[in-house]
Amino acid sequence: MKKQDPRFKIAHREALIGVALAVVHFIWWFGFAYGLGSRPVEEYTYIFGLPDWFFYSCVVGFILICITVILLAKFVLKEVSFEEEDIK
Repeated sequence: MKKQDPRFKIAHREALIGVALAVVHFIWWFGFAYGLGSRPVEEYTYIFGLPDWFFYSCVVGFILICITVILLAKFVLKEVSFEEEDIK
């Protein structure tokens, strides 16, 4: 019986991290866009000329996700060789 390639375990873990990051980003976006954005327009506050719901959901959310991806790539994700190896 052939032993499973250990790269699959790493790939599955990193795929789950990617899916979790996408879900967290969606929750962040949805929470601010529909949470703050559901108020009447007269009650909006503005940051740099943008409605606060848009600023927090799209601008801040994008910046936080970019920083998180950079940190994950640098400290959590592993470099894996794609070369064929004889796994026994």
